[in-house]
Amino acid sequence: MEFTQITGPLSDPRAHGGDPSDAFHLVLPSIPGFGFSGPTREAGWEFSRVAAAFAELMGRLGYQRYGAQGGDWGAEISRELGRTHPGQVIGVHPNLLPGSAATNAPDPADLTVLSPAERDRTLASWRRTQQWGRDRAGYAALQVSRPQTLAYALTDSPVGQLAWVAEKFCEWADPDSVIDRDTLLTNVMVYWLTGTAGSSARIYYERAHAAYTGTPPKPSATPTALAVFPHDNFLPLRHIADRTNNIMRWTEYDRGGHFAALEAPDLLVADIRAFFRQLRETAPG
Repeated sequence: MEFTQITGPLSDPRAHGGDPSDAFHLVLPSIPGFGFSGPTREAGWEFSRVAAAFAELMGRLGYQRYGAQGGDWGAEISRELGRTHPGQVIGVHPNLLPGSAATNAPDPADLTVLSPAERDRTLASWRRTQQWGRDRAGYAALQVSRPQTLAYALTDSPVGQLAWVAEKFCEWADPDSVIDRDTLLTNVMVYWLTGTAGSSARIYYERAHAAYTGTPPKPSATPTALAVFPHDNFLPLRHIADRTNNIMRWTEYDRGGHFAALEAPDLLVADIRAFFRQLRETAPG
């Protein structure tokens, strides 16, 4: 649902004032447990398993080489897809990069080797992470620990389901963004009609209880481009992202938040086009 404003420009750029050579085939899978790919009825659907399922899906559809794009869980899944299938994934374009924010209080010794601008950004990233944990992470704590209890409440109450989702749009979007009411209601109805409040929440539980929980991100050599929108939940840091990612493009914008495809579709489309155009132009042969 969140991608409806960018599918036209990406798949048919000529009709939207773009270069026809930038056209993409688009495959927009719903994460297992979410919307029309749910509810799931077995344990174990965490992001690495989803990435493996998406790789299988793309292979069955006949795509031998492709790129991946996503935000939120889609960013984590896309990165894992690129990391584990570098022979198929030519590039990954997230608008949120897991593990790239300051999650611990910055060490003064580490700060001294950074430029003044990156030092200030690191402190700002830490402050934003602290605020998140203090004021905004309640939903995650519940979904990590008691997703099934929550499921009964949300599945039983359309107002509860609306409040659960609308709160995220209210707090995670750029305050100046305009997301129309029908779009928001449609997004909520996808969860309500399919009964996926519980199974979508369980991806939090599954990641928190997976064997890899607490370990640092595994390095990915796949070319990666990060589109940074200023009002997203976490503030990414380039010196952290470079440790485990092959960052080829890093672009910071002056508007937009967590729901980039809805809030700033023009910026996101242009960034996706620019990154994959760069990959096409530099590809061997």
